[in-house]
Amino acid sequence: MALEQKLSLKLSQKLVMTPSLQQAIKLLQMTRLELEGALTQELVENPVLEEREDTPEEAEVAAAAATDTEATPEVAAPEVAERERDPMDEIDIEAYFRDYWDSSSAPNTYEEREGTGLENRLTREPDLYDHLLWQLHMSDADALLRETCELIIGNLDPDGFLVASFDEIRQMTQQNGAEPCAEDHVERALAFLQSFDPPGVACRTLQECLLRQLEARDLGDPALPFRIVRDHWELFLRRQFQALAKAVDVPLRELEPAVDIIRALDTHPGRRFSTERAHYVEPDVMIVKVGDEYVIQLNDDGLPRLQVSKRYRQLLHKWRTEKRQSEAQQYIKEKMRSAIWLIKSLDQRQRTIYKVAESIVRQQRDFLDRGIDHLKPMVLRDVAEDISMHESTVSRVVSNKYIHTPRGLYPMKFFFHSGIDREYGDNISSLTVKRKIQQLIQGEDPRRPLSDSELMRVLNREGINIARRTVAKYRDELAIPSSTDRKQIF
Repeated sequence: MALEQKLSLKLSQKLVMTPSLQQAIKLLQMTRLELEGALTQELVENPVLEEREDTPEEAEVAAAAATDTEATPEVAAPEVAERERDPMDEIDIEAYFRDYWDSSSAPNTYEEREGTGLENRLTREPDLYDHLLWQLHMSDADALLRETCELIIGNLDPDGFLVASFDEIRQMTQQNGAEPCAEDHVERALAFLQSFDPPGVACRTLQECLLRQLEARDLGDPALPFRIVRDHWELFLRRQFQALAKAVDVPLRELEPAVDIIRALDTHPGRRFSTERAHYVEPDVMIVKVGDEYVIQLNDDGLPRLQVSKRYRQLLHKWRTEKRQSEAQQYIKEKMRSAIWLIKSLDQRQRTIYKVAESIVRQQRDFLDRGIDHLKPMVLRDVAEDISMHESTVSRVVSNKYIHTPRGLYPMKFFFHSGIDREYGDNISSLTVKRKIQQLIQGEDPRRPLSDSELMRVLNREGINIARRTVAKYRDELAIPSSTDRKQIF
């Protein structure tokens, strides 16, 4: 069979994502903080873009000044010249620095007045590792023990538990071809660290952590709480207090004080040294009630307002008559096109968010008026059909965005959830059912807690068709223990 070359035509349809469409999708799913960073980066990289900073009041002042200039040009000219004068000319730089150096050479310097040098000022709060290292360096440990303790401190998790094995720590001590230290040396270093504050730090298990805390409270062997944790840990975890009382040979009523002591111990001893700060959420959309209507406001505070530079627009207009374009002209044209795409995409993003928020307000009016018990089931398809958009677009809009309502601050995804059938009326929201389960459990008798089957029967009597496994799933999502774990023994 001979090989030959030939031309053929073929028609096909395919979806091509243009750069402008890709940019619009990327901006749509950004959080407010990410959008602010992206716009700031574009302002740095694109010379055609600039930030519009004039406020309406400044615009009125500028318009009034322009009117005065046209009316009395001979008076306005000196004012303009005065305004254009460099303010740095009015400062005697030489005298300023002479006074500065004279004051700095005096004995009463800034650091002496303050009493502490700049190098002694903290730039961050000490965490668990800093707290342990400070205690280690203040101790009389020898160099080898200190080095091993530093390795152990470096292998603690934020809760204060040791996450490395003895063999791994021994291998870390091997430097410059030296033999790893003995295992009893690691055990001695670990015991030394466990005597530090906070009690229970540098332990491998929760059981060991609680034992160290009891010893620090002078409740070691033969105290009852110590014996319960050391010898009957599994019975305590399974809340089998009848069997536990029999195992430690005490009446059940005498077991309660010991159990209360164990429950009061800290299961995360290192967490109180956490330096994590609270993350404050700024809403992307705000809903304000004005009279009987809800007004939607987009939160643009802090976002730069972009515009295309007038100077570059004039340059492009001048270059239109030129037949041959230089690389600089092509570069400016490309940046101009990119700037226009960005402004259009940003405007489209704001319009889309507004439409989605408007649809949410329209469909969840009962929630805004009367509270969470009147929240309606709603899925992405409901909003997509309402505003004639695709579900994926709505999903990008509500992702990682928050909406402030008269009922509080909620993620936009809060309003999208499934519904449960009712024997009468419309379907009920799954969030409303969770709230009912939570209220039923809060009002139960602690000595006779409601089981999942009993909760199901109560909800069924209210006309909510729900299965026992669904009740158990919702209870787990609410982080509520089972009836066995909620039962109050004492």
